[in-house]
Amino acid sequence: MMKQNSHTAVKYAELLTHIIGWGIVFCFPVFFLNKGGGPIDWRDYFRHCGVPLSFFIAFYVNYFGFIPKMLFHGQTKRFLITNILFVVGLSILLSVWQNINMPPPKRPHGDMPPDWLFFARDLLSMVLTIGLACSIRLIGRWGQIESEKQEAEKDRTESELKNLRNQLNPHFLLNTLNNIYALIAFDADKAQEAVQELSKLLRHLLYDNQQQFVSLAKEMDFIYNYIELMRIRLSGNVSVETHINIDKDTRTLIAPLIYISLIENAFKHGISSSAPSFISISFSESDELVECIISNSYHPKGNQDKSGSGIGLEQVRKRLELIYPGKYLWKKGVSEDGKIYTSKIIINTATQ
Repeated sequence: MMKQNSHTAVKYAELLTHIIGWGIVFCFPVFFLNKGGGPIDWRDYFRHCGVPLSFFIAFYVNYFGFIPKMLFHGQTKRFLITNILFVVGLSILLSVWQNINMPPPKRPHGDMPPDWLFFARDLLSMVLTIGLACSIRLIGRWGQIESEKQEAEKDRTESELKNLRNQLNPHFLLNTLNNIYALIAFDADKAQEAVQELSKLLRHLLYDNQQQFVSLAKEMDFIYNYIELMRIRLSGNVSVETHINIDKDTRTLIAPLIYISLIENAFKHGISSSAPSFISISFSESDELVECIISNSYHPKGNQDKSGSGIGLEQVRKRLELIYPGKYLWKKGVSEDGKIYTSKIIINTATQ
């Protein structure tokens, strides 16, 4: 609806521009005929309208006819030949009109310029008028092509984002179900609790994830619930710290599930069954910048561990590029001693 209203507004603005432009052109004879300030002789005015009328005809015959039907279809040679014949013919008709309605005064032959000079002047003026019509139409066509390209790019981006979201849901569920499956083997009560927590998360996946942006506060609630779900299966040698410094009343919007793969990655590679492990997750917001810092002990899995298939972080990169191009900073990597992995993302949400 908004796009249609914008298109209508452009059409009205274009129509108004044409009316004002040609209104000025057809007013020129009035200024020449009314130099003394007396009443306007309208018969004389209409006799002088031959020139602006010929420009008007040349302009719109090209604007609505020759340019879209020939020039825009690559028929440049035909367009030029047709216009040459058209302009010459129109100039001859204008010359006949002027000789009939405005015969030149009888003066000595040397006082008047030759008739061919007036003919050439009118012909050149028509060529310039046609050039103006071509320029306006070409600029308009270029704008239309650019608009169509942007719309196609927007559709492609939205389609790719939707595809990524559709991939993310099964990926998230696969990792979560793997965790619940592991719980069933040694603690059925915790597994049952995990299923209940999962049902809460599914509501966010089914509804909020379908939107382009969601409330940052709501997304933080989802992340907190997910972390609590992951805590259920952890042993006593794992420390999990969360610091979510986000105002509950914040009006900031964020792409849904943009952080979840990073947190999944932390639980996947940050936990060891034998060595002490830790995960630290921090979120903060200031000056329209949302900062996420996730650190964990680094225990990379072997090739035999296929959980997640390694697609999560690649999805994060793609979504950041599509949703926040040039508006985010992502630093990640392992510490020099190879013991800590840190991922830090700063997103500028100012222009959403």
